[in-house]
Amino acid sequence: MKDIMTSSTAPLQIDEPADEPGAPTDPPAELAVPTDQAGIDELRVEIDQIDAELVRLIQRRNALSQAIGAARKSFGGPRIVYSREMAILERFRSLGPAGTDLGMLLLSMGRGRMGRR
Repeated sequence: MKDIMTSSTAPLQIDEPADEPGAPTDPPAELAVPTDQAGIDELRVEIDQIDAELVRLIQRRNALSQAIGAARKSFGGPRIVYSREMAILERFRSLGPAGTDLGMLLLSMGRGRMGRR
């Protein structure tokens, strides 16, 4: 975990990435509530940075997933491996029902045209 100092909030503790893909991480620490507009603005800057990184990662995830799907298709394998999808969804369950929805959305996006009939 690393501390990020901001001028209008207490130090923010940010989880460092897990060593293994899909490995559980510690729950994020509580954030101090900003005391003024500058503090709100600082947090929004961080949200914007996180959003940009999420978009980049989702695009990369989709490309990887579609490459795997194309390889499976060329090998004559199944279009979708449901046991793999269930394992992926399990990772998102810690986020609650919306997390499962997010996992389903990511799976759908990663399938591209392959997952649509």
